[in-house]
Amino acid sequence: MIQDIWPKHLDNQYKNLKPGNEDTVFYFQGSSLLARPSGHFNSQNPEENVLIYPQYDEFVQGIKSSYGDKAVDNFEFIYLLSIDEEHFFLARKTGSLERGTFLGEMADSAVHKDMYSFVRGYEFIGVDSFRKAQPREHAYAAITAFHLYGWYRDNHFCGRCGKPLKHDDKQRMLRCDCCKNMVFPKICPAVIVAVTDKDRILLTKYAGRTYRNYALIAGFTEIGETTEETVSREVMEEVGVKVKNITYYKSQPWGLSGSQLLGYFCELDGDDTITLEEDELSVGTWVKADDIDVIDDHISLTREMIEKFRSEHVSHN
Repeated sequence: MIQDIWPKHLDNQYKNLKPGNEDTVFYFQGSSLLARPSGHFNSQNPEENVLIYPQYDEFVQGIKSSYGDKAVDNFEFIYLLSIDEEHFFLARKTGSLERGTFLGEMADSAVHKDMYSFVRGYEFIGVDSFRKAQPREHAYAAITAFHLYGWYRDNHFCGRCGKPLKHDDKQRMLRCDCCKNMVFPKICPAVIVAVTDKDRILLTKYAGRTYRNYALIAGFTEIGETTEETVSREVMEEVGVKVKNITYYKSQPWGLSGSQLLGYFCELDGDDTITLEEDELSVGTWVKADDIDVIDDHISLTREMIEKFRSEHVSHN
C-alpha cells in the first residue's frame, strides 16, 4: 500500500522548525499541488511517473521574481513531516492573501492558468494523480500533506467563540487564546468491506465519481457505533444483504479523504440478492475468484484486499 515505504520512514511528529533552502515545499491550490512532471507522466510504466516538488529556495525565488521581494512576507511555512532526513513544509498565504485576492486558493481555471509561471517549470497537478506518482515515499508525503492542508485551510477561527486560532509551538494543534479551545487534526474513521460467499466476492462501482474501477463497499463510522457495526450497516444500506463473521484485516491512512481506513472481511449471511443503493453505487455484483481482473496496484487497501481474496480462492486446475 502507499504507506509501505520501508526502509524509509515517515515521521509525523510536529516540530517547530523553519525551512532550509533544500527542504521540500508543498503548495496547494484547491485539490491541486504545485509539482513538475519528469519524463512521461501518466505513462503505463510506473517508473516514468515521477513528480518533482519545489525546494524552499526556488519557491521563494519564484515569488520574488514574479511578484516582488515583499510578497514573500505574505506566506508562512509550516513544518509537516519528514521522511528520513528530508523535511516537508506547507506553504500558506497569510492575511488578505488567504481569501484569494492574490495567489488565492480559488478553483477558477483562469486563476490556475495565471499561477503556472509562478515557479518556473512547475504546474498544478490534481492530487488524485499522486496515487501513481513516483517516488512512492514522496507520493505518500504529498497525500498526507493534503490531509493537513485541508485541516489548516478549514480552521482559521475558533468554533466556540469565533476568535482567530493560533499555531501551538509544541504540538500539531491550533489554540484559541480567548476561550482556551484546542483544535486537533480531524481524522475520519471509515471501513472498507470485502463481503465474501465461498469463492465469490461482492464488487461494486461508485455512482457519480471519476473513479470507475471496481471497488469494495465503504463508508464512514457514525457517532456511537463500533466499526464492526459500521460494516453491517454499510453493507445493508448499500447492497441489502446481511453479513456474519466480521474479521479485521488491516488499516490505511488515506489523506485524500482525511480518513483512517479499516479493512474488514466478512461472510454473506443468508440471501445473496443485491438491492443496490443507486445514489451511492452504479454496480454491485458477485464475482468468482477466477473471474477477478482487478490488479493490485500496491497503493490502496481496497486493491490489496481484493487480491488477497483472489489469490486464496482462485482454482489451480
